[in-house]
Amino acid sequence: DDETDEAKVDADGNVIVKDDADKKPKVHPYITWYKKFGLSLKMGCIDDSANKDKLQKLLRFKSSKADGEDEFVSLQEYVDRMKEWQKEIYVFPGESIKQLSESSFMDAFNDRDVEVLYLTDSIDEYFIGNVREFNGVKFRDITKEGVKFSDEDEDLAKRRNKVYADKFSPLTKYLKKLYGADVSRVAISKRLGRAPAIVSSTEWGNSANMDRIMRAQAFAHGVAPGENMMPTGILELNPRHPFVIKLLESIPDDGETEPPQSVKDNAWILLDMATMSGGFPVRDPKKFAARMTRVLKTGLDVESLTLADEIDPPAEEDLPDEPAFEMPDGFNMEDLNLDDLDM
Repeated sequence: DDETDEAKVDADGNVIVKDDADKKPKVHPYITWYKKFGLSLKMGCIDDSANKDKLQKLLRFKSSKADGEDEFVSLQEYVDRMKEWQKEIYVFPGESIKQLSESSFMDAFNDRDVEVLYLTDSIDEYFIGNVREFNGVKFRDITKEGVKFSDEDEDLAKRRNKVYADKFSPLTKYLKKLYGADVSRVAISKRLGRAPAIVSSTEWGNSANMDRIMRAQAFAHGVAPGENMMPTGILELNPRHPFVIKLLESIPDDGETEPPQSVKDNAWILLDMATMSGGFPVRDPKKFAARMTRVLKTGLDVESLTLADEIDPPAEEDLPDEPAFEMPDGFNMEDLNLDDLDM
């Protein structure tokens, strides 16, 4: 390093040693270049299939283990530090790093210390959909179905999943009937951590991020997608979560008796929560507001939503008029010499 810092001396003549920790780390010139031209490289991977393998080695991504603003990960670095049992490159498309890092989709990966690549460029999903793999290792979108972990006993996991499926079968059947076409399927999740439920995408369907991009493009061209254009995802239930267990207990055993409205509201609110956690917009905001109104009414113990009578405030005494300002006698503005003032 040819650069030299000027030494600073204190009042006693001692040289002040600068702490290296306070120094901002230098950004590699390639990272500076990549921030400007990274999108062109990804476009090259899509358009130039003959050279896509070479171009992929030049790509850099943000990840769950790259916290710094200028810290990026290459695909080769990711593959080199994959878990022994890991067979795929996990990717997570979305709008921002903050949104992705706080998502419920990340719970299972954080618990297992598994790295996930964050895809925040609008072209990223087109890139993943075209190249599909790197050096024989396939990409796996964690917001879609089919995510599996091989870090536990396969036989134990299979038996456990079967028990959960049998136990929650009445609930999954009831919820699918209740939601109708708003969900494509209700399933017991194998990868949820602390969230009660989440809406994921089908393996060949659009992710929530791709749906957001397509809707934005439609609006930009003056087209407003209707409600029937909203994607229907898979509702994944966490069988260990108290909300899901309580909801199962609230469903009538005979499968024919209609549950009370409060149970229906709770079931719909669970879907609303899972939809937003999955990155999708609420399908019907008006119905969502009506459900939340009923929940607030019950929670606040409000008997009626009839508005209270308008307040009839007492009449106030008339205040005296402000006195008019009068210029002193004998004062004339024309006699005021402004030339002597220091303006």
